[in-house]
Amino acid sequence: MTDVPVRGTRRVLVAADKFKGSLTAVEVAERVTAGLRRAVPDVEVEALPVADGGDGTVAAAVAAGFERREIRVAGPLGQEVTAAFAVRGDTAVVEMAEASGLQRLPAGVFAPLTASTYGSGELLRAALDAGVRTIVFGVGGSATTDGGAGMLSALGARFLDEDGEPVAPGGGGLAELARADLSELDPRLASVELVLASDVDNPLTGPKGAPAVYGPQKGASPDDVETLDAALAHYAKVLESELGSKAAEYAAAPGAGAAGGIGYGALLVGARFRAGIEVMLDVLGFASALARAELVITGEGSLDEQTLHGKAPAGVAAAARAAGKEVVAVCGRLALPPAALGRAGIRRAYPLTDAEPDIARCISEAGPILERVAERIGRDFLS
Repeated sequence: MTDVPVRGTRRVLVAADKFKGSLTAVEVAERVTAGLRRAVPDVEVEALPVADGGDGTVAAAVAAGFERREIRVAGPLGQEVTAAFAVRGDTAVVEMAEASGLQRLPAGVFAPLTASTYGSGELLRAALDAGVRTIVFGVGGSATTDGGAGMLSALGARFLDEDGEPVAPGGGGLAELARADLSELDPRLASVELVLASDVDNPLTGPKGAPAVYGPQKGASPDDVETLDAALAHYAKVLESELGSKAAEYAAAPGAGAAGGIGYGALLVGARFRAGIEVMLDVLGFASALARAELVITGEGSLDEQTLHGKAPAGVAAAARAAGKEVVAVCGRLALPPAALGRAGIRRAYPLTDAEPDIARCISEAGPILERVAERIGRDFLS
C-alpha cells in the first residue's frame, strides 16, 4: 500500500481499543475526534470503542448502547468487589476481568496458586438472572490459573478432595482434587448461547498451555508453573472420569487455556469459542457503522506482533478492508514495519512517539498528544 492520502473523505469511524495504562477506548475515541475536528471542523465522526474480549469489553458494550449493571461478587482472593456486566435486549456481555482480573489484586500482589474465578461465575449467574438468551463471555487479563473451577463452583459444581471436602481455591488446590460433581450446575446454562470470546487459542496445559505461557505474567515462578500445569492436567483427568472423553477433548481445544484456563470451564458447560474481536464487532454493530464511513481509524497502545494475532486493530482492519474502506491506526508505540501493516489492511500508523519522543510523557500526557496526532491525520487524509 502507498502512503498517498485520499483527499475529500468526510465521514470517519473511530473504532480503537484502549491505550492500556493511559486511555480507555472511550477516551481514545474522544481525543481522536477532537483532533480531527481541529483540522477539519465539519468532519462527521462516529465513535465505536472496541475491545477484543479482555479488560474494557463491558465499557465498549456500554459505549455502544448496552445498559451497565453492577453487582457485588468475589474478587480473585475472595474479597468482595463491585463488578459490572452489560445487557441489551436478550444479550449480555460479561467480562471475567471485572471479577477475576489482575486489576482486582492489591498493588504489587500476585496469587498464581490461589486466585479464583468464583466471582466470574457469579457474574455469569447474574446474566442468567437477567433472562438473556445469549451471553458473550469475554476472557482475558485474568489474575487466575484455576481452569475455571472457581467459576464452575459458583454455578453449582463441586470439587472435592479425598475426604469429601471442597478443595482449596485456585489452581494449586486442584492437585488435591479427587471427585468433580457437575450434577447441580445451573440448568439455565443449557438454554442460553454462551460465546467464549478470546484473543488466544492456547490449550489448557503443556508447553503452550495456560500455566506455561501466561503464568509468569501472573507472578508464577518456574516451580509454580510446573505445579499449576500438573494440577490442571490432574483436574482434566478427574473431569474425564466424570464426563468421559469430551473433557480431554476440551482440554486440548483452542481457547481452553484462555484466561488461566477459564476457557476450559466455559467449554465444559457448552460455550462456543470465537475470536474475541469478531464477536465484539458483531455485538457492537460494527458492520452498520462501517457502511456509513469512508475512513476508519483504529488502534491500541502498542501495535506489535501480538496485534496481528487477534487483537482489536487487526480485526477492525480486516473487516474494513473486506468492505473496501481505508484504514489508518493510532498507537502509543509502533513496532511493526510498513509491510506488516499493509498486510493487515492498515494503510498507515501514527504513533504518539512521532509527536513526542519521550516515552514517559507519551504515557502521562497521552490524551493531548493523541489529539495532536489525530489533527495530523485530519490534515493528511481529510483536508
